[in-house]
Amino acid sequence: MLIQQSSSPTLLARFRAVRSATMQFCGPLTPEDMMVQSCPEASPIKWHLAHTSWFFETFILNEFVAAYQPFHPDFRWLFNSYYKALGEMPEKKLRSSFSRPSLDQILAYREHVDAGISRLLEQGTEDEAMRRITLGLEHEQQHLELALTDIKNAFFTNPLRPAYHERIFEPAPETIAPPLEWLSFAPSAPGLVGIGITPDPNAIESFAFDNETPRHLVYLAPFRLGARLITCAEYLAFIDEDGYSRPELWLSEGWDTMRAQGWTAPLYWQRDPATRSGWSIFTLDGTRPLEQLSETPVCHISFFEADAFARWSSARLPTEFEWEYVASQHPVEGTLLESGALHPLPPVALEDRHQPQQLYGDVWGWTASPYTGYPGYKPLPGALGEYNGKFMSSQMVLRGGSCVTPASHIRATYRNFFHPATRWQFTGLRLARDGAS
Repeated sequence: MLIQQSSSPTLLARFRAVRSATMQFCGPLTPEDMMVQSCPEASPIKWHLAHTSWFFETFILNEFVAAYQPFHPDFRWLFNSYYKALGEMPEKKLRSSFSRPSLDQILAYREHVDAGISRLLEQGTEDEAMRRITLGLEHEQQHLELALTDIKNAFFTNPLRPAYHERIFEPAPETIAPPLEWLSFAPSAPGLVGIGITPDPNAIESFAFDNETPRHLVYLAPFRLGARLITCAEYLAFIDEDGYSRPELWLSEGWDTMRAQGWTAPLYWQRDPATRSGWSIFTLDGTRPLEQLSETPVCHISFFEADAFARWSSARLPTEFEWEYVASQHPVEGTLLESGALHPLPPVALEDRHQPQQLYGDVWGWTASPYTGYPGYKPLPGALGEYNGKFMSSQMVLRGGSCVTPASHIRATYRNFFHPATRWQFTGLRLARDGAS
């Protein structure tokens, strides 16, 4: 069934904007930059450019355009990420060895796919194709965020420690984070609140990933939530009080992981190599003294580190349901990708001290919730069902987006997830406590 033609131009405009944003990110990068894969979790930028195009070609153009000619027959398996229903794929750790196809060929691939999707939308297409294009755009925005975190890690491993861009954010020397306030929440008796979303099947624009569905009731006891994120200065106090040397603060797996990996501070924190004194932090605009960033939210910490800090603070991490209950009452605004900061910004002193801030943007907040399906969860049919559901094991949920998350990509119901040892993402924490007072 063809949808109303009036819907296609809106989606076409968004398609072009999202695809353009990815290419704008690549502007400061050299072809050599785009080849680097600096850690097993990351991917080369060149691969991101190809894989996001592969998604549109594989799940839309190949299935909804009868006369479509694939750009290259080998690309179907070469740029498959993890969809086992579609066949074999190269090992992820080998992506940095893809010197061929060339960057020029990858860019030509993007243009080929862009032209195909544009024609499809200009002519009008089926509802299901529209839904998949929308999913593909959300997928591309995920990869734009991953690309920013991947290039940060790549530049950090480069002995020259290059900057991605010129410094934009320069905090005022007198910037001081306001004291941490505790906000009390007590859902109305019997404490049942709605969590998640059930998209309208007739509204193409009503998008949610399958792991955000279905909407269901969850019981919440009274709780308190920190009004803001934890800062670098507060985390430094944890380090100075031997937080990395006290096993009573750590989960067993966290302690073993921390010791095995040699963690003594968040990723990208370093002491002067000559004197071993004074901390500096590597950012996308280069290395900066900790003193310049002490009031910004701490980032690039694992779930294990966040949990240990919470115990040291006589607190805990919020559940994902507590976070969503609070965040759903506030608009999506904060330090997101469009701010241009590309690093968390300090919290500000609000007139109303009883309002939460930094709910969206700055850093993804670790929660105490394991990543599992909601009651009644059903993955998408076919190979697309592998998008989220297959990862519902050994992962923890994060909420709120980060300073490199596009604003149009985040919402109160959005569930991110990573292994608890993950540190290369912009991950931080907010504290919670039991009871309403």
